[in-house]
Amino acid sequence: MKRDTSKKTAAVASGERLQKVLANAGFGSRRELERQIEAGEVSVNGETAKLGDRVIPEDTIYIGRTRVGAWRLKQQAHQTIIYNKPEGELVTRNDPGGRPTVFPQLPKLVGGRWIAVGRLDLNTTGLMIFTTDGELANKLMHPSQLIEREYAVRVNGDVTEEKLEQLVNGVELEDGPARFEDIVESGGEGRNRWFHVVIMEGRNREVRRLWEAVDLRVNRLKRVRYGPIFLDSILAVGKYRALTEDELKELVVATAGVKADKAAPKKSRTKKGPFKGKPPRRKPAVKR
Repeated sequence: MKRDTSKKTAAVASGERLQKVLANAGFGSRRELERQIEAGEVSVNGETAKLGDRVIPEDTIYIGRTRVGAWRLKQQAHQTIIYNKPEGELVTRNDPGGRPTVFPQLPKLVGGRWIAVGRLDLNTTGLMIFTTDGELANKLMHPSQLIEREYAVRVNGDVTEEKLEQLVNGVELEDGPARFEDIVESGGEGRNRWFHVVIMEGRNREVRRLWEAVDLRVNRLKRVRYGPIFLDSILAVGKYRALTEDELKELVVATAGVKADKAAPKKSRTKKGPFKGKPPRRKPAVKR
């Protein structure tokens, strides 16, 4: 007698896309998981998965040799935190050289895992967002969202107006053209001067490489804002805190393509850490 599989087929047809389910379960960003699926590293019910496959909690899913527990596929409450990254920590789960990484410093999770929203290199400090929500992480990192990243940067060298003009008009890097959306002079004197800069992308070492393209060297770099989320002065280096309800709402607005200043008043931008509490000059040195 033939088994009736119509109910199972209907359930799968109404299920969620595989990469979305795994991202929401905290296995990585959607883009990372799509790459794994395309590489044949994910299977569903014993068959190699394809992009666009839909799954339900009853399905048997493996990522590599690791089975995904059914309870991980059910909708769970997500957590999102910010972390004040110190110098000398890597944004990776494992470092072959045994150097310290950010993940052991974060709160332990029962199920799910922390996803880093973007990266900071070893010598860059400041604001990082971590979430268990793969969908949110994907939106925050996707280039189409045009999420602003703001950095406080100390530059060594002869910073001229001509060089600043170059940086906002665009320079050619080895991986394509890049530019700062905004540059605000923020103090310092002589050959060491502070600036606040804004970029829309998260390419590897992009801020440092932009300054190097005009023969200037970055000797301090700190991320102070990611989209609508600011690094506040009460969060000590190496510490984390949960986002407030208002901050989470602002992130939802930012990833929905709505300007944050329509949803909530803009926070005043004040300097932290090395800036001794003195606010930056409001008028940008150069703004395109």
